[in-house]
Amino acid sequence: MGNTIKLSICMLLLLVLTACGKAAGEESPAKETDKGEEEEVTLLEVTDASGEKVAFDEAPETFAALNSGDLDVLLALGANVTGRPTASGPVADELKEVIEIGNLHQPNFEKIAEAHPDVLAASMGFQRHAENIERQGTKVVYTKADSVADIQGTIELFGQLLQKETEAEEINNAITEKVNSIDLSNSEPTRTLLVYGAPGTYLAALPNSLSGDLLELAGGENIASDFPQEESYPQYASLSVEKIIERNPEMVMLITHGDPDAVKEAFEGEMEKNAAWKNLDAVKNGNVVVLPSHLFGTNPGTNVTEALDVMIESLEKVQ
Repeated sequence: MGNTIKLSICMLLLLVLTACGKAAGEESPAKETDKGEEEEVTLLEVTDASGEKVAFDEAPETFAALNSGDLDVLLALGANVTGRPTASGPVADELKEVIEIGNLHQPNFEKIAEAHPDVLAASMGFQRHAENIERQGTKVVYTKADSVADIQGTIELFGQLLQKETEAEEINNAITEKVNSIDLSNSEPTRTLLVYGAPGTYLAALPNSLSGDLLELAGGENIASDFPQEESYPQYASLSVEKIIERNPEMVMLITHGDPDAVKEAFEGEMEKNAAWKNLDAVKNGNVVVLPSHLFGTNPGTNVTEALDVMIESLEKVQ
């Protein structure tokens, strides 16, 4: 009787072990399937100008931009653009059917929702609006354009998002080649004042602005380099007439969003109010120029090389 009980117990244990082994064998393929499914997901992750990582489950297909420079880069890389910044001038034929979504200072949220891009490119001043936009299923990526290097960073970023790294690298290589081709070995830096403004409001552009960076690359010396930054606009400083007269710029360059002739006329009117301006070398020699607004009054994107050419040509007038 005892042997019969022992035999029954052994058989029961054998059945339990067999069942466990079968269960374990069934579980492994499930884990492999789960693992396989994870491996099939293509996770795209980029780091934008804010320094934050932005992750995507798949490559984005549609894009929108709130400034013309970002739009230019997207188009150069062949992006499908569903939203563009509101234009103040002529619009290329191929963009006329693309929805206007406002700009950084006046974004049109209704139009952004209508464009419904996978990605919205914006300057970092847009951060306070990002949460509302991202609730609609749009990822916001941030860009900067305070230097040539910043613009190249945007080109690289968009190349990653569009999975066109090779094309982005080619554009950046051309920009780098242009910068490296500038020969400053036989010239003295031209003392220059960069003035950003509209009638009644004038600020000096500092070296940490895009125009300031272009000036230094082109061989200019920014006479306002040590002016105190404006709290709200850290790339600019208030004009100090006393310091400007003391440093006597050889060239004055005006930067504006609006009508260049009106801005120049208004600025010349400001100079008339202070006779000391007339004694500046730049004024006496007629070296007061208005830089093209589409290259300097806004982010020029891939046209930054053209902006650099304009800066070089302007400085050569003083030589």
